[in-house]
Amino acid sequence: MNKRLATLALATGVLFAATASARDVGVEITNLTNGTYFTPLLVAAHNRNTHLFELGAPASAHLQAMAEGGDISGLMTDVEAAGGVVGSNGGLLAPGDSASVVLAVRGRSTARLSVVAMLLPTNDGFVGLDALRIPKRRGRYTYYLNAYDAGTEANDEIINGGGAPGVPGIPADPGANGGTNGSGVAGPDQNPNVHIHRGVLGDTDPVGGASDLDSRVHRWLNPVARVVVTVRGSGHNDDD
Repeated sequence: MNKRLATLALATGVLFAATASARDVGVEITNLTNGTYFTPLLVAAHNRNTHLFELGAPASAHLQAMAEGGDISGLMTDVEAAGGVVGSNGGLLAPGDSASVVLAVRGRSTARLSVVAMLLPTNDGFVGLDALRIPKRRGRYTYYLNAYDAGTEANDEIINGGGAPGVPGIPADPGANGGTNGSGVAGPDQNPNVHIHRGVLGDTDPVGGASDLDSRVHRWLNPVARVVVTVRGSGHNDDD
């Protein structure tokens, strides 16, 4: 074999190896709550050094934008800048409904899986999965996700169309179960870092009281979501 053919054979072998290691990973998210909606989901595959959020650490500006107003664009940019891939269901996910996203996972730059979406109606609550190592073997894997508080806004439980970072209040209640004229439930969080959400308090007064949320509809207990990861191909996706 001459040098030119040997080089071509080597290049072809490298290309085949890269293709063989590619895996399609399906991610199905189910909303397990009674009356809480998820804003458009961000589903991301990325390297082990990338985090959409970290429990016990301050929220980034992009996480705050997602947790307070459902804006996932900044977090998507972060993932793509680090060489990861992203997907979204593109709309609200109602209680009891499911949404699916398929990601093409290739190599160490896409070996970890994260999922986030704002919870509506909340001030800065979100559902999250942080940097799960994607299984190497084909199969279906089930995980349950908690609700987190970004720690960036007081949980006043007042629906006022707010949602931009630094603007108090809840953008909306997509289920139209909220009330009006709430006086406000809570002041600033005692824990300013990302932490487990303590849930909403609500009340049963639709035209007053402390909260615009209905305790009979909007309260939840963790977990708030189920994620089923389906690995449809096999390959070497080590990140250690």
